[in-house]
Order: sequence, then structure tokens, then C-alpha cells
Amino acid sequence: METKDAVKALSALAHEARLEAYRQLVQAGSAGLQAGQLAETLGIPPSSLSFHLKELINADLLESKHEGRYVIYSVKFESMSTLLDYLTENCCAGDSCLVTSPEPHVKSEN
Repeated sequence: METKDAVKALSALAHEARLEAYRQLVQAGSAGLQAGQLAETLGIPPSSLSFHLKELINADLLESKHEGRYVIYSVKFESMSTLLDYLTENCCAGDSCLVTSPEPHVKSEN
């Protein structure tokens, strides 16, 4: 992933409504959700949600498909994984990033 693509994806997620929509769609899995159902769940007017979903699609984080008269939105999990890989590519200088408790301090007897 190129830096400009990562910035585009992160910028798209840097809005409360878009982040919440994205999180709901991640939870929905590959089946996705109907736009109306997502709008109702989030309490966002459909016209506003449409704008936000379009931003996530333009950032290559979502895809949409028509099923009859409904539009189903779903996460592009490959794009999400690519973004996460980009963010953690050089994590912790190659060491494990798990936070561990420090060794308990033992007083020396002097």
C-alpha cells in the first residue's frame, strides 16, 4: 500500500459517522447490511449516510451491490487487512508489540 492510499483510507475513517458505519459493517461480516438497516441502526438520515458510505467506497474500504431494490454495503476485508499491514509493517522494530508487565523490582540486600 502506498502512503497516499493509507492517508485516503484513514481520512475516510476520521469521521464519527463513517467510523461507526464501518464498525457496524465489519461486525456484519461479508453478508453486509442494507443501507436502510444501517441508517436505522446508526440513527443517521439515509441521505447523510449515503454521503458517508460514498466516502468509504472512494477510499476502497467498502463495496456495494444491488439486490433487487436494495443496496447492500459490505467491508472490503482485503483492503482493511492491507491498511492494517501498512500500519504495523515496521512495528516495534521487529520485536513483539505485546505489552508485558515489567519484572518486579527486587531489593538487593546490601
